[in-house]
Amino acid sequence: MSPHGGTARLIAAVQHAGVSDARVLAAMRAVPRAAFVPEALRDQAYENCALPIGHGQTVSRPDVVAAMTAALAPGSRLKVLEVGTGSGYQAAILAQLSRRVYTVEQDRVLLRIARERLMQVHCHNVTSRVGDGWQGWPEQASFPRIIVTAAADRVPERLADQLDPGGVMVAPVSRPDGEQELVRLARDAETGGFAEDRLGAVRFVPLIATADGRGHRTD
Repeated sequence: MSPHGGTARLIAAVQHAGVSDARVLAAMRAVPRAAFVPEALRDQAYENCALPIGHGQTVSRPDVVAAMTAALAPGSRLKVLEVGTGSGYQAAILAQLSRRVYTVEQDRVLLRIARERLMQVHCHNVTSRVGDGWQGWPEQASFPRIIVTAAADRVPERLADQLDPGGVMVAPVSRPDGEQELVRLARDAETGGFAEDRLGAVRFVPLIATADGRGHRTD
């Protein structure tokens, strides 16, 4: 299938899943998903399915990427913290919609590959580091938008603390029964308190802490 035909099929699947945000759809048209999957799986790049990228991680289904991005509501003047770079695909989508993306990945090899892919598709407003996603990126905090692409058993407090008043965080959270739900956390601009919305069932790999609990800069 040609890239153009594949993208049209991907967008149709995203719209069928209920995502109609024009800016999100335009970003997904602009970013070739095939650039973010292993070469052996590129014939499946435009299917609406998660694909393995090695090291126990996956690139999420396009409809999930779209739904999380729409719920996050990034803006062209806003910076975004992404926890869990993975393949770099979600960061590339966010880069189309945000002023700057800061992305944290605990696996050095995956981050190196993601950086190469992001450069190949000319995403020059993404800054990355190897680190513990539970800790966020304190040196760049606070953030008006935070997105987490791995599941924790609770909303990480350190990440919530790095959210601007009036800001939004979207994250998958594991329930006691082992299922996962997508959570949208909004911080009140006046009180600093949090309001939580549950957006539906999802399936993500776990959010893993580094052995010493700290992040490590590589750039």
